[in-house]
Amino acid sequence: MNEYSVLISGAGIAGPALAHWLHRQGIRSTIVEQAPGLRLGGQAVDLRGLGEVVAERMGIMPRVRERIVHEKGLRYIDSAGRELATMPADLFVGDGSPVTEIEIMKGDLTEILHDLVADHTETVFGDRIASMAEGAEGIEVTFRSGLVRTFDLVVGADGIHSGVRALAFGPESDYVVHLGAYLGYCTVPEPGPLDSWFDMYSEPGRMLALRPERGGTAKAMLAFADTGVDVDRRDVASQKMLLREVFAGMGWRRDELLAAADADADFHLDTVSQVHMDGWTTGRVALVGDAGYCGSPLTGMGTSLALVGAYVLAGELGRARGDHASAFARYEEIMRPYVAASHTLAPGGVDGFLPRGRFMLRMRVLTARLMHHWPMRQLVARMLDKSDAIELPDYSWSAATTV
Repeated sequence: MNEYSVLISGAGIAGPALAHWLHRQGIRSTIVEQAPGLRLGGQAVDLRGLGEVVAERMGIMPRVRERIVHEKGLRYIDSAGRELATMPADLFVGDGSPVTEIEIMKGDLTEILHDLVADHTETVFGDRIASMAEGAEGIEVTFRSGLVRTFDLVVGADGIHSGVRALAFGPESDYVVHLGAYLGYCTVPEPGPLDSWFDMYSEPGRMLALRPERGGTAKAMLAFADTGVDVDRRDVASQKMLLREVFAGMGWRRDELLAAADADADFHLDTVSQVHMDGWTTGRVALVGDAGYCGSPLTGMGTSLALVGAYVLAGELGRARGDHASAFARYEEIMRPYVAASHTLAPGGVDGFLPRGRFMLRMRVLTARLMHHWPMRQLVARMLDKSDAIELPDYSWSAATTV
């Protein structure tokens, strides 16, 4: 282990993945996370395409498979819960598929990644970066706690509302593009039998969905098109009040899911947004994952982008042997086509996800039925796949950590 040091802000998926690969390059890292402990909530996430390839190279796939959410795929239903159309998990393969056979709860994947780095990476919870002052020999970081430390590099792996991005690049409004919809998530403790499908019930401009979790619980998704009302992501009470207004009169399991949202202390609601930046590095600071190139939940690419980005950034830092400017340039060059492809939404974009009229709702069901058949299946598969946008490099790594 050399004296090169990296501070990583964010202990979700991108942060510990980067710490793992940095360790394999002999580079010390410290993770700082503003939450008091690991955030083990969140919805199911996909491991697909190159994300799965990187996970295999990390050696974590045996543990991932132990915790897979056994989900048959996506099912559109009517107000009585009757099936209208399905997209089975094996319908498509590769990056960009709307459904995948490897689903894992975000908290489970976070825990697996932290177990991977626990023996060699310092993790500081309950703190965050307050300011950074870059000099010739490194970055002096002042934490909210008052602690001051110096690192060679700082990496923001702290999500779409990245504090590192705000400090190093400028305000969030310069980079985060709201796509015109909102998504809320909550846990339903006793959902009843779900038949292992991710059920979606839609009315114009709004959707209620329920997907199974391990252990018999389920995750509800409450989605709606922009109403023109400002939604404060920090004011959970007002968010829950808004949900009751937005979903008033809706069918299916509305009352049950709204009650679950009210009762869930970890309820989360945010915009459906993308992050667009001309560059993800400046000076001694870099961004990885959603902080730099969030594609929005509609692409299903968040986990793959985080894992691939962490792999490439660490690999290039190791290859450059201390020349971080060169490493940063190569990181951006390699990742740019993949990120651009991953930002491409499925046909219809937000309007395809949340159709505004009943005719378009019927067309979405018809399209889902046609996807089972040639040539529609092959056409959609080619359109959705992102893996050919990047050639994943092979780097020289030290021995892998056993998990």
